[in-house]
Amino acid sequence: MKMHTRQALVLGFAIVIAGSGVGRAQSAPTEENQAGSTAQSNSTASDKPHDEKFVIGNDDVLAISVWKEPDLTKSIPVRSDGKISLPLVGEMQATGKTPIQLERDISEKLKGFITAPEVTVIVQQVLSRRFNVLGEVSKPGAYPLTAATTIVDALATAGGLRDFAKKTGIYVLRKGPGGQQERLKFNYKDFLKGKNVNQNIKVEPNDTIIVP
Repeated sequence: MKMHTRQALVLGFAIVIAGSGVGRAQSAPTEENQAGSTAQSNSTASDKPHDEKFVIGNDDVLAISVWKEPDLTKSIPVRSDGKISLPLVGEMQATGKTPIQLERDISEKLKGFITAPEVTVIVQQVLSRRFNVLGEVSKPGAYPLTAATTIVDALATAGGLRDFAKKTGIYVLRKGPGGQQERLKFNYKDFLKGKNVNQNIKVEPNDTIIVP
């Protein structure tokens, strides 16, 4: 009897230990998930609605909103003189500023009318920075230059080359610092072969890519 009782106690103790181990194993992923969820929420909270480095230009369309002020929340194009006009604020220079800088300027103007104004400026349409792709491409036209774009990127944006495009005769027309027009050659065949890859330069605003 004593042996049976002792064996039963040992077996019961082992079951208790095993059970607690399973409980810890199940709770561990929950804690990790909570940590991951917290990190994700922190990451989301730190996201910003616009690029701090983007500089507003003429013809760009801005979405301007003022919290709890529907009359001051609207979509406004930047005029050719680089200015916008808002109720209470009047005319204000927008070209040459980042959205965050413009937010601060509008907020300062509104402080005389609104307590602690909360202003958000987002570039709704980028029309000041464009490049053109003309000639033997699938979709010739003007395209917004919203990010770093190479000649190959630009050709892809325009739908790629047509069957009879002259791949060795592509060139970029670009205005130089003095206003003179430069002609930069691009040999697409060489690029595909890995030759002279440095010719795949970044596109600049107002560049025109010609595909003969």
